[in-house]
Amino acid sequence: MYSDLNDFLADLERRKLLARIAEPVSPDLEIAAVTDRVSKSAGGGPALLFDTPSGFDIPVATNVYGSNERICLALGVTTLDDLAKEIDELMTPQMPEGIMDALKMLPMVGRLRDLMPKTVKDAPCQEIVQKDGTLDALPILKCWPDDGGKYITFPLVFTKDPETGVRNIGAYRMQVFDGRTTGMHWQRHKGGAQHYRVAERLGKRLEVAVALSAEPVLPYCATAPMPEGLDELLLGGFLARRRIELVKCVTVDLEVPASSHIVLEGYVEPGERRREGPFGDHTGLYSQPDDYPVFHLTCVTRRKKPTYLATVVGVPPMEDYYLGLASERIFLPMIRKTLPEIVDMHFPAEGIFHNLVLVSIDKRYPGHARKIMNAFWGLGQLMFSKTIIVVDKDVNVRDLSQVTWIVGTHMDPLRDIQMTKGPVDDLDDAADLPAYGGKMGIDATKKWASEGYTRTWPARVATTDAAGRRAAEILARLRDR
Repeated sequence: MYSDLNDFLADLERRKLLARIAEPVSPDLEIAAVTDRVSKSAGGGPALLFDTPSGFDIPVATNVYGSNERICLALGVTTLDDLAKEIDELMTPQMPEGIMDALKMLPMVGRLRDLMPKTVKDAPCQEIVQKDGTLDALPILKCWPDDGGKYITFPLVFTKDPETGVRNIGAYRMQVFDGRTTGMHWQRHKGGAQHYRVAERLGKRLEVAVALSAEPVLPYCATAPMPEGLDELLLGGFLARRRIELVKCVTVDLEVPASSHIVLEGYVEPGERRREGPFGDHTGLYSQPDDYPVFHLTCVTRRKKPTYLATVVGVPPMEDYYLGLASERIFLPMIRKTLPEIVDMHFPAEGIFHNLVLVSIDKRYPGHARKIMNAFWGLGQLMFSKTIIVVDKDVNVRDLSQVTWIVGTHMDPLRDIQMTKGPVDDLDDAADLPAYGGKMGIDATKKWASEGYTRTWPARVATTDAAGRRAAEILARLRDR
C-alpha cells in the first residue's frame, strides 16, 4: 500500500498509467480542459501530472483515480469485488470449531486491531509553518468558464462534533474568496453540516482543518458514504492495512493525516454566510449559487516540495465515477446485511450516482421489488436515489443494454411504477423545492399470479447448450484463420 501520494504517482508512471506534462499549463481553465478530455478517453485515460502550472512551483495531479485499474491500485486490491469479499468476511464472524479454525482467524483479528488511527509527534506536512500564509501560493483550479471563481476540489475537511467529539471527514468543495477565506460547501445532509449546526446552536466557533494530497486511500475515504458517526479513518485503516498516522494541527485542536502535503487550518463562525457558486458540478450542470458558511484561514502548513491533488467534475464520465464505483462495490456487503435478497446493484455513470440505481434481487414473495425500493429510500445516502429499477437475479445490472431490454419487456407503466416524495440531493435542480422532491421506482421483475398477473409469463429466447458449444467451436476456427 502507498503511504504517500508521490509514491503512488511514481508507481503509476512506472506502469505507464500516468502522463507527465512538462510545458506550462494554466490552472485557470486549461488544466481542467485537458483533464476533461483525457478522462473521457478510452478506459478513463491516464492520470495526469502537470509539472509546471503557469505561475506556480507546485505540481498539480488530476484524474489520479480515473480508471478501474488505478482505483484498485490506490485501494490495494486486484478487483473491487475482492475488497467487497474481504469486507463481507469481516462482517460475517464465525465461531472457530477447533485450533486450526482459530489460527485462520488471527489475521482478521489483527485487521480489526489495526483499524484505529494513531497520533505521531511530527510529520513532513509541517516542514513549513506559515501562520500568515495565504492561498495565493497554491495552484487552485478554475474548472469551468462560469464558475464563481477558483475552487479547492479535493479537500479532506476535518471537523469534530462540538458536543460528542466525534470526527467527520468530507470532500466538500471550497470556493476561494480571497487569500484568507473560502466558502465551505456543507450540503445540509452531510456530516460537516451537522457539526456546524451543533456549533451554531451552542453559539461556538467551529474549528476546521483541511488536508490536501494525503495518502491515496484517504481522498477516497472522504468521498465514501460512511454511516453517520463512523470515523472515515477506520475505513482508511482497513484499506491501508495499517493504522493511519495523524499529527496535531498548529492553531486548531484537530488532527490531520501525517501523509498530507498541505494543510489549511482555520474556523467557521456561527451565523456567517456568503454567496457561493455557481460551480460546474458532477451532474454536468452548473449548481446554483447559494449562501454557505465561510472558512477563515489561520495557518498553512506544508511540505517543502508538495504536490497539489485536484479533481475535475463535469459531464460524465469523469474521475468521480470511479470513486463512486468503489463505494458501490465496497458497501454492497454492508447493504446485504440489511437486505440479503439483493444480488447486485449498479450506479451507472450516466445516472450521476443518485439519479439512477439498478438493483437485482432474489425475488421471494409478492411485492418484493417494492420492498427494496422503500428500503433504499430509507437507507443512509441511498435516500437520494431518484429512480430505482429492480430486476430479477438473472439480469446483469452492469449491462445497460440488457437492463434496458428487460425494463422495456417486463414493465407495465400503470402497474409497475411507484411514486413517492422525500429528501433529494441538494444538487437536484429538477425538484421544485431545494432538497425535497419526487422519486420513482420501477418494478421490472417477472410478475407472479400472486401479484395479480393472470397470463403466462413468456420465456426468453435462447439456444441449446449443445448448439451454443458447437457455435463457439466454429467461430473459434474462423478467428484462427
